[in-house]
Order: sequence, then C-alpha cells, then structure tokens
Amino acid sequence: MILLAFGLVLVVEGLVLALAPSRLEQVLAMLAALSRDQRRMLGLGSVAAGVALVALARWLGA
Repeated sequence: MILLAFGLVLVVEGLVLALAPSRLEQVLAMLAALSRDQRRMLGLGSVAAGVALVALARWLGA
C-alpha cells in the first residue's frame, strides 16, 4: 500500500514537471514569498487533507 501511494505521488509530481514546468517555477516563487509560519500552516493543512483522504478511502473500502 505504501509503495502504491509513493508511486502515485511520483506520477503526479512527474506530470506537473512534464506538463507545466514554467507554472511550477511560479508556484515555487510564490511559496518562497510566504513567511515561514504561512508555509508551515500550508504544510499542516496538506497533511490534514491527506490524512482525511486516506481515512475516507479506507472507510469506503478502497
């Protein structure tokens, strides 16, 4: 299961790099402009969303 999740992350990140490299540079510049606390809150929000999606997938039996 962990290997599947890791593979899916690599696929999504690879698609972003392959299809929109200039947009990725813009997003990274935007992230660099955020304060450390704002980046931390963004990261914690992403973790919470990921945990919620995993819990939903397990609840649905996927």
